[in-house]
Amino acid sequence: MTPHAKWHDHANGVAPSVNMRDWLTDRVSLTYKLMAHCQQFRVQRLRQQRALPLAEEWQAIGLARRQQVQERDVLLRCDGRPMVLGHTVLALDATTTEWPFFSSLGERSLGSTLFGDPLVMRGQLQYARLYGGHPLAQRMAAASGVDSFAYPLWARRSAFRRKTGIMLVTEVFFPEIEELRRARPDIKVLSAGFSISSDLSRHIHPAHQLLSFGAAR
Repeated sequence: MTPHAKWHDHANGVAPSVNMRDWLTDRVSLTYKLMAHCQQFRVQRLRQQRALPLAEEWQAIGLARRQQVQERDVLLRCDGRPMVLGHTVLALDATTTEWPFFSSLGERSLGSTLFGDPLVMRGQLQYARLYGGHPLAQRMAAASGVDSFAYPLWARRSAFRRKTGIMLVTEVFFPEIEELRRARPDIKVLSAGFSISSDLSRHIHPAHQLLSFGAAR
């Protein structure tokens, strides 16, 4: 299968199941949606370094050619099981004024900082099916210790803008995510965002420890 993904502007382009469509198209913070579906949520950072972007990424963050970027990969785990690979790229010359906290996130959630920042604007969601030849599918297999998955893997991405900076965030879902059921009644998913319990605040960057987070713009 091709290592390149074909990205669609509508979820119908990838024909997901009803349950998978809900995970793909919901514009609220994926971090907090996952928290509502497990007892223990964890962000596991896999890598944060300079790297070449994927072939379908460099134009999406406004680069004139394919060149090195800042890259961050994490696994989002629910009760120990990996559910999502989060993959983020931004230009190498992006400043801390444009994207504060990015270099110091560690194993905190990037989503909590993006959704808690009123200066951040989110672009349109795009959707793709990934197969075994795609680099992100290969990273998922290596990180989770499996030989292969039941392909395709469902993925979505969107560009976030803050001042003049552009950050591209791609989320690839492990097949097991369709097995998740809501487990935390203390986390209320609201039409305007999330209310969270105090024990979840350790996943939020200190500068964004708010009681509620608005839905993505």
